[in-house]
Amino acid sequence: MDHIMSTVTQVVNFIKAKGLNHRQFKSFLEELGADHSDMPYHTEVRWLSRGKVAKRFFELREEICLFMESKGKDTTELRDEKFQCELAFLCDIMNHLDALNLQLQGRAHVITDMYYAVRAFRTKLRLWESQMQQGNLAHFLCCQVMKEQTATAVMPFAQFAEKLILLGAEFTRRFADFEAQKCRFELLSNPFAFDVNNAPSNLQMELIELQCNDTLKSKYDSVGAAQFPPYLPDTLPELRAQAAQMLSMFGSTYLCEQLFSLMKMNKTPHRSRLTDEHLHSVLRISSAQSLTPEIDALACKKRCQVSGLDPCASSE
Repeated sequence: MDHIMSTVTQVVNFIKAKGLNHRQFKSFLEELGADHSDMPYHTEVRWLSRGKVAKRFFELREEICLFMESKGKDTTELRDEKFQCELAFLCDIMNHLDALNLQLQGRAHVITDMYYAVRAFRTKLRLWESQMQQGNLAHFLCCQVMKEQTATAVMPFAQFAEKLILLGAEFTRRFADFEAQKCRFELLSNPFAFDVNNAPSNLQMELIELQCNDTLKSKYDSVGAAQFPPYLPDTLPELRAQAAQMLSMFGSTYLCEQLFSLMKMNKTPHRSRLTDEHLHSVLRISSAQSLTPEIDALACKKRCQVSGLDPCASSE
């Protein structure tokens, strides 16, 4: 649906690129008493902004058309009902995709949690496709608005259902590698309910011992799947190695991108005394999942200065 987003981007750039147009547009919205006072900018690098821009554009579509007409611009395409229906569908599906993206972000996510989030989204796509073919817009709020404002025949339900099928096929293609690891993911997430017959032969004996250990089962129930592997005893080396492999897998590039952003912020011309050793230390600290510095102990050992004074000397 690039043609929809391309039109939206052109209109937003016309409004935001020039300061005069932007000021006039904000004043125009204030005079009309619109629900929003401005339009956000679309940024290609931060693709989550795409959904926000499209949704705001949809909510201000009538005000935008009036403003563009006051500037002598043609709004035939913007007022076209089919275009507005497609814009509504694009807003809804990108809103769902953005929600999935936010689920996958963060530092403390285990790959199994990410896999289950993606698998749940693929199941939702199948549900939406079935409902769309029946004309059910229960999970597409913007499309509901357009359905109330336009004739039912204008809403291209079959076209939208086809797009949902294509999106589901793309998810299947992109995450095909994870399907091959499905058995290992299930073994990590719930080893006590896992069918021993489906486990690899080198894990079956240890898995039986684990499932028959009520103490470990109690510990698993209290700490959860992600925190349970460190409690596996040394007598279960194969299970420990299996869990370590799964927990060390990168489910997304979030940590890499976060480190790159941090490095970019630190390596500025204003920090001329920053060496490779300093940068390495900064990256090691920032990549730690949870690290709390002992400031008092460091100060007493004179490894840092607190307000230029030696706290050990002052305490004496």
